[in-house]
Amino acid sequence: MALSPAAATARLGGALRRVEGWALVVGAGLTPLLAWLGPLGFAPLLGLMGLLCLGAVRAGGREWPLALILVLAVVWAVLSLAWSPHHPGRLEDNTALKLALQAPLYWAVWCAARRADPDLRRRALRVLAWGLAAYGVLLTVEALTGAALYQALRAAIGDPIRPDLAQKNVAQGAFALALLWPIAWVGGLRAGAPGWLGLPMGAGVALLAWDFGYDAVLASVGLAVATAGLVLVWPRSAPKAVGLGAAVLVVAMPVVLMVLRAAGFGAAGLPESWSQRVGYWLYALDRIAEHPWRGWGLDASRAFSPDIQLHPHNGPLQLWLELGLVGAVAGGLAWAFVFRRLVRDERSVVAAGIAGSGAVYLLFGAVSFGIWQEWWLALGALAASAAALADGEDVAATT
Repeated sequence: MALSPAAATARLGGALRRVEGWALVVGAGLTPLLAWLGPLGFAPLLGLMGLLCLGAVRAGGREWPLALILVLAVVWAVLSLAWSPHHPGRLEDNTALKLALQAPLYWAVWCAARRADPDLRRRALRVLAWGLAAYGVLLTVEALTGAALYQALRAAIGDPIRPDLAQKNVAQGAFALALLWPIAWVGGLRAGAPGWLGLPMGAGVALLAWDFGYDAVLASVGLAVATAGLVLVWPRSAPKAVGLGAAVLVVAMPVVLMVLRAAGFGAAGLPESWSQRVGYWLYALDRIAEHPWRGWGLDASRAFSPDIQLHPHNGPLQLWLELGLVGAVAGGLAWAFVFRRLVRDERSVVAAGIAGSGAVYLLFGAVSFGIWQEWWLALGALAASAAALADGEDVAATT
């Protein structure tokens, strides 16, 4: 007996949701492995997940403001190529093309997480929680042994690596765990995973950051806990305040630096890594003053070598430098939207965990990574998707 059009559509929709759900489960399972062995792999992973989840794309109700902000920001970034001094020589270096592809693909993964099948949603959250707890244990061992496991693996595959480079590679993966552990922990709790899984996650991040000397990663643990605590205690007012603070930080970053420089702030006397960053920031500040409205154009940071190597290691400043006031306002509005969604009438551990991870992403973007780095954007999309999984109304439902 032939199915009616409505029944056929319903069956197809159910099949698509199962594909999307399993894509999220597999992505969760691969997350700790990619974090340890190659964080650059997050970009192709999220791209493939996005292709599998394109049928889930939606932008209605509460989501359309963020969708509109992202679309306008990407369009402005592409238009800014007309005056950018940087011109990519290879297709794979074309940031505008990557952004045009990443925006819909990563949005699709987030939408799929929001409508995922309840059973697969819980499965993905438990896989992520257990996987990152195991990764936290692995990082603890790496911290105590100087990344011996990573070195042994590289030697076993015939690609040995120096101890200092091994520690640097392992530490890059620690940024991923530092970002994801608050969401993974609370999501795991909602999905029935034991609460103690949060201990190896947080401990692995903190111990490795302490032993390997990564100040930003170590600071992120305290920031995540503090932000989560604020949102847990004041579920209505704290997300609004944090969102406003994030937006102001992005939009007012040049003013903040101008005030600090006037007060004598500079690179002298700082540790080498921080001295280099501050030098980039102050140089970028002078270039922003030359084109504050439209910026220098997408990827213009790459044209200022050696005064800036690749990017200024400050996301808000990079937005100002390359996309001007338009880009900075778009970034500020996006952060305000992210935290505004966490407002609750009652205390929510899930909202608190999401806020903690959001604050960590903002911190790392402000002191560590270039805002257009593919793997970092992909990791942000993964965090947002994990948040959508954890925040679903049916996560705690029994099977």
